[in-house]
Amino acid sequence: MHPFLSRQGLFPLRSRLAPTPSGLLHVGNGVNCVLTWLVVRHHGGSLRLRIDDVDCARSRPAYVEDIFRQLDWLGLDWDEGPQGPGEFFTRFSQRLKRERYLALRDELVRRELLYCCTCSRRHIRDQVNDGLYPGTCRGRRTPPAEAHAWRVRLPQDSRIRVGAQEVDVSRAMGDFVVWRRDGLPAYQLASLADDIDDRITLVVRGEDLLPSTAAQLLLAAQLEERGFLAAEFLHHPLLSCPQGNKLSKSHGALSLAAMRISGAGPAVVYRETARLLGLPPECGDSLTDLQAAAFPPRVCAPVPESCLCAGTS
Repeated sequence: MHPFLSRQGLFPLRSRLAPTPSGLLHVGNGVNCVLTWLVVRHHGGSLRLRIDDVDCARSRPAYVEDIFRQLDWLGLDWDEGPQGPGEFFTRFSQRLKRERYLALRDELVRRELLYCCTCSRRHIRDQVNDGLYPGTCRGRRTPPAEAHAWRVRLPQDSRIRVGAQEVDVSRAMGDFVVWRRDGLPAYQLASLADDIDDRITLVVRGEDLLPSTAAQLLLAAQLEERGFLAAEFLHHPLLSCPQGNKLSKSHGALSLAAMRISGAGPAVVYRETARLLGLPPECGDSLTDLQAAAFPPRVCAPVPESCLCAGTS
C-alpha cells in the first residue's frame, strides 16, 4: 500500500469532495476526487459532496452541473450532500450559509484576532514584490465598514505543524484575508466553517494547499476547535502540463468534458491516479482494478505445524 493511502487518524472517518465551480473539472480535479474516494471507501468512512461556490463572481450553474456529470462519469458515489444541481442550489449552496460565516468572523473579531484593511490589490502590488501583505493597516484603528476587508492579525510565531511538515504562515501567506471587500467570506474561513460543521476528520488536498491547511489550523487553534485540530490532512503531488505548469482551470487545463467528447474514457483519470501512487498505468484500466492495486489483500503466512494443536479423539 502506498504510504499516502495508509492512515492513523480519527475514526469514524469523515471526508469530503470539495470541488469549486469556477471552471470545468480537469484531470487534476478528477485525480483528487478519486484519491479521496479510494481512501474513504477502503477505510469504511463516510464521504460528503460539498461544492465550494462561495465566490459568486467565478461560480457558474454550468460548472455545478459539470461537477455532477463528471463524478458520475468517474463512477464515484458519496453518502451525504446533494444528489443533483437542483438540490444543491436549494439546500447546500455556500451562499445559503452567509450567517454562519458572518458569526464565525464576528467571533474572531471579538477575540481581537482580525483587523480591517482598506488596501486595494493594486496598492499591495505597488508595495511588495512577493504578493504578501505588507501590514499597512495592521496598526491602524480603521472603523469597520462593509467596503473593508478583514485580515488575520498573525502572532509573532505563526509556525504550524501539518503532519510531518512545518509551515510558517507569516512567510507563506502573511496576514491573510478571511472576509473580502465585496462582503463575501474568503476561502480560508468558509472552508474551515464547513469542515467544522460537517465534522470532517480527513481532508485530501493538493500540496499547493499546504499553506491554506496551516492557515485554517491556526484559526482553529485560536477558536479552540479541537475536532478540526485533530483531523488528518493528506497533501498529494500535483499533476503538471507538458510546459511544466501545474494543471489548473486558470491555465486552461483540458477539461474532463472535452476529453469525454473526444472519446476518452475515465481510465485516463484512473491511470493518472495510479501513476501518482507509484503503480503501473495498467492498474488504472478501471476503478475496480485501481482499488485492488491500491489496497492489495493481505496474505497471511501459513501457520507452522508446530503451532497447531493436535486434535483429540
